[in-house]
Amino acid sequence: MDTKNQQINQGINPKQPLKQRQKNSETQPKKPKFNIYWLYLIVIAAFAATFFWNDKTPTKEVSYSVFEQNLSNDCVKKITVFASAKSVEAEVDAATAKKIFGSDFDAKDKETFKITTRFGSIDEFTKKLEQLKKDNVYTGEIAYKEENGFISILFSILPFLLIFGFFILMSRNMGGGLGGIFNVGKSKAQIFDKKNGQKITFKDVAGLEGAKQEVQEIVEFLKQPQKYTELGGKIPKGALLVGPPGTGKTLLAKAVAGEADVPFYSLSGSDFVEMFVGVGASRVRDLFRQAKSTAPCIIFIDEIDAIGRARGKNPNMNVNDERENTLNQLLTEMDGFGSNSGVIILAATNRADILDKALLRAGRFDRQIHVDLPDVHERKEIFDVHLRPLKLDNTIDKDFLARQTPGFSGADIANVCNEAALIAARGNKKAVGKQDFLDAVDRIVGGLEKKTKIMTVEEKRSVAFHEAGHATVSWMTEHANPLVKVTIVPRGMALGAAWYLPEERQLTTAEHILDEVCALLGGRAAENVFFNTASTGALNDLERATKQIYAMVAYYGMSPNLPNVSYYDSAGAYEYGFTKPYSENTGQNIDAEVKKIINEQFEHAKKILQENEAGVRQIAQILIEKEVLFSEDVKAILGERPWKSRGEELLDDSNAKNN
Repeated sequence: MDTKNQQINQGINPKQPLKQRQKNSETQPKKPKFNIYWLYLIVIAAFAATFFWNDKTPTKEVSYSVFEQNLSNDCVKKITVFASAKSVEAEVDAATAKKIFGSDFDAKDKETFKITTRFGSIDEFTKKLEQLKKDNVYTGEIAYKEENGFISILFSILPFLLIFGFFILMSRNMGGGLGGIFNVGKSKAQIFDKKNGQKITFKDVAGLEGAKQEVQEIVEFLKQPQKYTELGGKIPKGALLVGPPGTGKTLLAKAVAGEADVPFYSLSGSDFVEMFVGVGASRVRDLFRQAKSTAPCIIFIDEIDAIGRARGKNPNMNVNDERENTLNQLLTEMDGFGSNSGVIILAATNRADILDKALLRAGRFDRQIHVDLPDVHERKEIFDVHLRPLKLDNTIDKDFLARQTPGFSGADIANVCNEAALIAARGNKKAVGKQDFLDAVDRIVGGLEKKTKIMTVEEKRSVAFHEAGHATVSWMTEHANPLVKVTIVPRGMALGAAWYLPEERQLTTAEHILDEVCALLGGRAAENVFFNTASTGALNDLERATKQIYAMVAYYGMSPNLPNVSYYDSAGAYEYGFTKPYSENTGQNIDAEVKKIINEQFEHAKKILQENEAGVRQIAQILIEKEVLFSEDVKAILGERPWKSRGEELLDDSNAKNN
């Protein structure tokens, strides 16, 4: 039956204007939808009816001997035998009831009273009644009935009603309606098209020029395929967006959904995972079945590493892995024996190193689009986007904000802008200023400022010298990051913090790593030089220093005793293994080399502090008094640095511009 006939059968006139049909549909009464609570209401009503409609005659259960003693014409008016329940009920007069009921007897204008008892055998009891009749002991009415019909029926069907209600409830929770359980293998993808009003376009994606160009090409192919097919080219079957968290991978996918004129299926890798065996593979089949029926279209799978992890590395040996079955089905659907033309796969992950090699090969994901952290120019463009809805004063410099946020992702920058607006509102300001953004950066990097945290005088002095050690060593080493400011105000879990402006470079040399580790050890070295002790405040510094030196020795091959050798496991082959990619003797050499280099840098930091003891004490004293110190103050105490990095030049230019 076509659509027009269906509309006529439903009482809709297809020739009627759309607005008039909408008006008629609004005026028509809507049919009530089924609700699970109706079933509960019916059960409660049934119990209430049983309670209120039940016979209100005073009744008491007695032993069989007492019942038999009162079986006479003088006491009993009528006997009712319930054969199936092996029970008997007798109507007695008021005098007998008073004797039997005792203190519980309350006539209240009642003329009839009942006593009940149970018997062992219906045959024996029937013979007893016949004997009483022959002896003229009891000649009244005897009735044989089943147990109370309504109650019996209710309790017989009540378990089925409860099971049926539980079935409906589970169906609603697992997909809606009575067919929910049977739809568990259906795809959970959300479909976006023009009707859904997807507003995000490529204009809303700042930075990411390289990644945006590759994704735009896929959209252009869908809009004008002849431009590429005339030259014999083919559209890539899939593109994998790879990059750190918060860099804009999902935002790019949303822009594709807003720009493309084709159906866009969006779902997460975890949507395929279910507790039932075979559900993941079934959902993959259903997803591609829908996609093929609406081709050309785009499928976007976010966090594909949830199902795309490399096979054969599950630590649970000889166990059926549902995730691997789902991945096998996905591999077959993406490029298997069947045709899959017109369906383009977009996926995003920040852990491409753990994905299965078969998933990354050409023909499935032809392109890997790297979405890296933005550089200083891209951060400025991102600030342009997120500063639009804010009310700003004339102190805002986007170039300065971009330089103050090295290593920030797009999500981090959005968080900075929002946090700055909240800080300004907290201070009852009419507009967001430069200081609000600096406070927001400090809040996000270091944590919430805790000025009310109680510290003893000795603890405050120890923290001041610790941070002064960091500031001095970083100032006096060539390749360490330039200092921005240092504070002893507790933030988050830290009792003090130092801010640096790292140089944005693509390559790191051994000298860079050694000087950065030396600066990290400056706090522990200051405690050793000035207090001849050590505290737990250097935990984070030691952890970072150890990881950097271990990477330098075992991964980058920069150690003099283990040169040009890397034991980095990029494929994850040893992730769940019990062996290392090197021998036990080599492992001992790596440990010894790490300890040696860390000790050398620790001694180097101590030497710098001893040579600049007066400056360290002066910096620590200022921190104790003012609780915060800037790079200009350190310069006034220790003098100009002999070296100047690119980051420090940008910082000086920014300070000069703002002054």
